[in-house]
Amino acid sequence: MTLLLLGLVMFLGVHSVRIVAEGWRGRMLARLGPGTWKALYSLLSLAGLVLITWGYGAARMQPLVLWAAPLWTRHLAALLTLPAFVMLVAAYVPGNAIKARLRHPMVLGVKTWALAHLIANNTLADLLLFGGFLLWALLDYRSARQRDRASSVIYLPGRAAPTVVTVVVGLIAWGAFAFWAHALLFGVRPF
Repeated sequence: MTLLLLGLVMFLGVHSVRIVAEGWRGRMLARLGPGTWKALYSLLSLAGLVLITWGYGAARMQPLVLWAAPLWTRHLAALLTLPAFVMLVAAYVPGNAIKARLRHPMVLGVKTWALAHLIANNTLADLLLFGGFLLWALLDYRSARQRDRASSVIYLPGRAAPTVVTVVVGLIAWGAFAFWAHALLFGVRPF
C-alpha cells in the first residue's frame, strides 16, 4: 500500500501544482524554461504512474474489502466510462462542441472515470486510487474554472464536424478498451 500512496502523492502532487501553488509554478517555469519544466513534470508524473501501477497491483494481491460490490455495478461502471472516454477525446479535438460546453472535458472525464470505478470496486486500494483521482479532479476543475474567470477566458462555440469526430473516436476508444484492453491490462472484463 505504501507504493500506491507514494505514487498517488507524486503523480497527483505534480498535477496539483496549479491548484495549490500557481505563483511558484510561474516562477519555476520562468527560471527553468518551458522545456526543462515539462521534462521534470513528465519524469515525475511517469515515476508516480509506475509507483501507482506497481502499488495497486501489489495491493490487489491481498485486498482489504470494505463493502460488498454487486455484479451490476461493474456494468454501470462500464457504461459510465463511455462518456468519460468521449470527454477525454474532446480535450484534444479542436473546435468540438463538447469542449466548448464543458470547458475542461479531460478533468470531467477523469472525474467520471474515477466515480465509475468507485461504484464498481470495493477495496481499500480502490478507495485510495479512485477516490484520490476523484478528489483531485474535483479540486482541479474548480481551480481551472477560477483561472478561466480570472483571465476572462472565452470558449468559442463548437462545430458539428469536430464534435462528430470526438464522439466517434471516443466510442471506438471506449469499445476497444471495454471489450479488449481492460481485460488484457488489468485482468478484469467489464462485460
